[in-house]
Amino acid sequence: MNAEREPARSRFLPAFVLIPILAAMAGLFAGSYSFAMAHPTPHRVPIGVVDEAPAVDPFLTRLDAGLSTQLEEHRFATRDAAVAAVERQHIFAVLQAGPGGRGVTLELVPAAGASVARVLAAAAPGAAAQAGVPLTVTSLKPLQPGDPQGLAIFYITLAAIIIGFVGSGQLSLHAPALRPLERIAAIVAFSVLGGFAICAVVDWGLHVLRLPFWESWGILTLTMVTSALVFTMFHILCGRWAILPTWALMVLLGNPSSGGAVSWPLLPQPLGAIGRWLPPGASVNAQHNAIYFYGHQYAFPFLVLIGWALLAVVVFWTWRYRSRPRTSS
Repeated sequence: MNAEREPARSRFLPAFVLIPILAAMAGLFAGSYSFAMAHPTPHRVPIGVVDEAPAVDPFLTRLDAGLSTQLEEHRFATRDAAVAAVERQHIFAVLQAGPGGRGVTLELVPAAGASVARVLAAAAPGAAAQAGVPLTVTSLKPLQPGDPQGLAIFYITLAAIIIGFVGSGQLSLHAPALRPLERIAAIVAFSVLGGFAICAVVDWGLHVLRLPFWESWGILTLTMVTSALVFTMFHILCGRWAILPTWALMVLLGNPSSGGAVSWPLLPQPLGAIGRWLPPGASVNAQHNAIYFYGHQYAFPFLVLIGWALLAVVVFWTWRYRSRPRTSS
């Protein structure tokens, strides 16, 4: 009797285990994005101040109070010096005296952070009215016309991340006989083609973004390779449950903290600091620099992506024999 009941019990067990796990993942998915994106609040916004016009400091004081944050002031002798800091993404806006020395001019930098620019643009008129100074708001480095909300980079990165680990999962399911080097080669192959497809659709097909094609293609390829290798690492460590830690790292934590949908200065802490060290944030950072700050690319996001990929390869290569059944002599 016990032998007959065992198959029935084991047949339903995976479903009973998966049901609460999937429910929890749904709640965590909604919660992680809502927590990071529903109420973006400035914590520390670097802003450049060009000169010491009488109206500047009263306006800054009111703006700081209106945002309930700390504006990190960087003083510059000339506007050119402030613009150079913008290009290096050290500041998110430039404040200087208005035309003819009257009032103030606030130059926003949507390309550095669309959500930061929106928050500053919303708070600036009230601050100017309280300070009693005329205000002029302009855009120093606008977003591309096809992406007025600045979300396209987030979406193409999300596509690369998800297709990367889903593709790796499909290799595990449908091509389990691949040897380690063959599996890595397959990951690189679908990542190269996938990165090209994303760039082609977004740029050539839909004209959402004008991409520096080769650089963007390379970033998306590296992102997809990294995501796929991270899943491969967890698959060798966790077996069939690999999707859980991969989803937690890449989607629940990595994407909301990436700075793609909400700029890092507006993210709750410590998400704003953690996101730069995870693959989604590194990819968004690299892509953002490539598209809007040509000539000012940084090595850090590439080092993060390569570091995660190398870690995954080392773990996969070291632990790969665990998944092989032992044969008796």
